[in-house]
Amino acid sequence: MVEPKDEIDAANERAAARLAKAPTAIAARFDRRIGRLVIDLRSGLSISFKPHDAQGIEDAKPEQLHNIEISPSGLGLHFPALDADLYLPGLLEGFLGSRSWMAAQLGKAGGKATSDAKSAAVRANGKRGGRPKKVRTSDVA
Repeated sequence: MVEPKDEIDAANERAAARLAKAPTAIAARFDRRIGRLVIDLRSGLSISFKPHDAQGIEDAKPEQLHNIEISPSGLGLHFPALDADLYLPGLLEGFLGSRSWMAAQLGKAGGKATSDAKSAAVRANGKRGGRPKKVRTSDVA
């Protein structure tokens, strides 16, 4: 039978080994001059991004971004004024939010795209009466 203390010690060793390999935050700040959140990593690198690109802080005002707490592990950032958290490994993987949130942001951007071809298609569709009405399945006999 494995003693609980042995299990805890083994888990702590695994966590320490994993943390030693992961980039961790040692400092974080909002740079109002460039309008970006800047995170300094233990490796010596810094990353920065616009707050509106990250889920949970996308609607934040600059004054809400000045107080940033780094978790003891260095893997999390907490914004007390927003009651929002960011997970550093997720940021480094290029995902500034959940998959569904990122897909919604991409869809929003794509819907705003304009081109000569898109404008011509809209005009041609308008001449034919516009978008067809949706037919509910309950209306079809």
